[in-house]
Amino acid sequence: MTQLHTPNASRNQETGRLSFMDSVSPQSPAPERRGPVPPDAGSAPAETGASESAPGRAGLYRRSSRRVTRPVSEPSSTPCTFSSVSALRKTALTVAAAALLPALTAVPASAAAEVGPRDEKAPNPPSVMSTVGGAQLGRPGTQVRLAAGAPVLPKGVTGRSWIVADAESGEVLAAHNAHWRLPPASTLKMLFADTVLPKLSKDQKHTVTRGELDGVGVGSSLVGIKENQTYSVHDLWLGVFLRSGNDAVHVLSEMNGGVPRTVQEMREHAEELQALDTHVVTPDGYDEKGQVSSAYDLTLIARSGLQKKDFREYCATPRAQFPGEQKPGKKRESFQIQNTNRLLTGDFGVAPYQGIAGVKNGSTTLAGSTFTGVAERNGKVLLVTVMNPSSKEGHAVYKETARLLDWGFAAAGKVEPVGELVPPKSADTGASGDSDGPSPAGEERGQNQHGPGEAAAAGHGESTGAGIAVSVAIVALVLLAIAGFLVNRRWPLPDLARRLPRR
Repeated sequence: MTQLHTPNASRNQETGRLSFMDSVSPQSPAPERRGPVPPDAGSAPAETGASESAPGRAGLYRRSSRRVTRPVSEPSSTPCTFSSVSALRKTALTVAAAALLPALTAVPASAAAEVGPRDEKAPNPPSVMSTVGGAQLGRPGTQVRLAAGAPVLPKGVTGRSWIVADAESGEVLAAHNAHWRLPPASTLKMLFADTVLPKLSKDQKHTVTRGELDGVGVGSSLVGIKENQTYSVHDLWLGVFLRSGNDAVHVLSEMNGGVPRTVQEMREHAEELQALDTHVVTPDGYDEKGQVSSAYDLTLIARSGLQKKDFREYCATPRAQFPGEQKPGKKRESFQIQNTNRLLTGDFGVAPYQGIAGVKNGSTTLAGSTFTGVAERNGKVLLVTVMNPSSKEGHAVYKETARLLDWGFAAAGKVEPVGELVPPKSADTGASGDSDGPSPAGEERGQNQHGPGEAAAAGHGESTGAGIAVSVAIVALVLLAIAGFLVNRRWPLPDLARRLPRR
């Protein structure tokens, strides 16, 4: 495969980043646990899972005695919002773009770009993959359509699968094996949260039993839940998002009616989101045979989760206090937990990414490292997912995500989309079959229906000035209807929960 070059292509030199938080002082990593490694850990999923952290992957069991000095969900006095463009303006822009369609077809349809060193031992992607979101997304290799002045894709991106998408419009700016079905690790917890979070009140209290913790896989990442201790649902969600705690996932699953029921609901929700590459076996992302997702699906799932205020709050929380053990006759203490998303909190060799606002990371033996992140700069909000980079550099999944985010912000408006993030099946997008109004095609058919006299006149080639004017009006209405469909089929996000810089 060869990298596509355009005459005016240049490498991204942008360095400015919109700041949501100050840098976090890194802490020294503590020793981490790891589950058993299957004999063929580099290929198909195995029956046995592994830990969310492996040696050299920092922070899944790190704790600190420092406490936060303000509530986790402290409201911002100056909430930021996604940039908003009126539907009328978008329609006008879309009609204008339609007029330029012949010129746009001159842009190459795709580019198979080598953006990182090839691992000769790594498995090859399937030759045929899903085409949800567009036919180009089903092709193996890197897909991008660079226009004049667009920066080339960054070097040093080795993920087996990745995607860069506009979080608001849903346009996919570039992708690499977007629909390759791979083990997801704890990024699957995004689907768990999107499915279960709306069903449980955050103020609800629950006393944990021994049986609720028995199903947690050996070597799992844990937040430190103890049996016979009482926790609020809010506490448990902090454990899920910040520490990727499988113990918290299993307790919440039991509160939701049990693990089997939760898994079934997650499968149904994935189908509703059109995340058809995803197959759920466990709610926590622990390695299990047949448990897979894709960069495309994880990005869809993150976009759905970010519609929910609590989801946005939890995934953007850098650190919080978690309840400790309640000892008789003593006040219950707490300990600090820190988010394992290194682009949010920073770590040795990784600076917090300015503008990051979530979402979720993961790491297991079979999945390698996986990550989905959302970030904002100058009113543009991007989602990036990277799965299983082969690079040996420390924290490669975060560094590669940062490179793709930098590229995406520099390339916005300079590339033609290679696909789109589809909305959920039940989303009210203003598209034809999902609304009470006529579809563009139906409207066109309606406009072309004539009465008996008009049909006879048309059949005999009898046209008048009034008829021509009506025809022109019909064409204009059809174009407007189609343009409205193209705009309204998107599923824009609501206001993103952003945080003030920490003092």
